[in-house]
Amino acid sequence: MASSTIRTRGLRLAYLTVGWNLIEGVVALIAAGAAGSIALLGFGLDSFVESLSAGVVIWRLVAERHTTDVARIESIERRARRLVGVSLFALAAVVAFEASRSLYMHEHAEPSVVGIVLLVVSFAVMGFLAAAKRRTALSIGSKAMVSDAFQTTACMWLSATALVGIALNAMLGWWWADPVAAIALTWFVVNEGREAWRGEDCCDHDDCH
Repeated sequence: MASSTIRTRGLRLAYLTVGWNLIEGVVALIAAGAAGSIALLGFGLDSFVESLSAGVVIWRLVAERHTTDVARIESIERRARRLVGVSLFALAAVVAFEASRSLYMHEHAEPSVVGIVLLVVSFAVMGFLAAAKRRTALSIGSKAMVSDAFQTTACMWLSATALVGIALNAMLGWWWADPVAAIALTWFVVNEGREAWRGEDCCDHDDCH
């Protein structure tokens, strides 16, 4: 069982993750709609899945406040990870379909200054949150929170991948770079989903004990 101080730190990080990703997701979707960017669309949708993942961690930590039943907490973690995994698989399917359709139809995304700024800021914020959540997760010994920290790290690389696609389109006029970047995002998303579903993370080894 985690100490009250560590649990409180974990809850604060989870609340911060939910808040940031909701704002990030809304801005990304608005920018995606304005520019017709599939990469931004995928990034924005992933932000909402990231909020769900952080919400799962909140559920887990609050449950620990009210029970000492280790089996119940582990059951919550297992269900939580699988819920996030299913959401990620669905997200990957939607983004892959939209990106493939965009390539087939030769749809050209407009350059998005708002999207570029958002992705740069997100890369920095996600990097900070991922490191902080991973340290806290190891202190708590929570597989769910380690999975959430991994998702935040993946979100950081998602922002970098989307940024490359949008920047290439804006600077060189490579219209196909945006949907190709979106397809590349699905690789990260599917990996996130597989890890969450299987529960294969660092807590399966000795460093979480």
